[in-house]
Amino acid sequence: MPDKNMSSIKNEDQYEALRDKGMSKEKAARIANSPNSGKTGGKATQYEERTYKELYQLAKKVGIEGRSNMDKSELIKSLRSGQ
Repeated sequence: MPDKNMSSIKNEDQYEALRDKGMSKEKAARIANSPNSGKTGGKATQYEERTYKELYQLAKKVGIEGRSNMDKSELIKSLRSGQ
């Protein structure tokens, strides 16, 4: 029986590949549903160049728990580790 949440996954191939690598369902879904999922060559601003507010909003968007108690460096660390 297919996973009932799979219909909400934007990039199912990437999701499955991440799950095969041992990633949690939540983290794999978060990555596979990101706007630039599977694309390379982006020109993203370095986290250190972003404001606390920008980092907080990004952490909120990707579902990082405990973000309201984090300072800028902790947000960066959590965003980089995907937790």
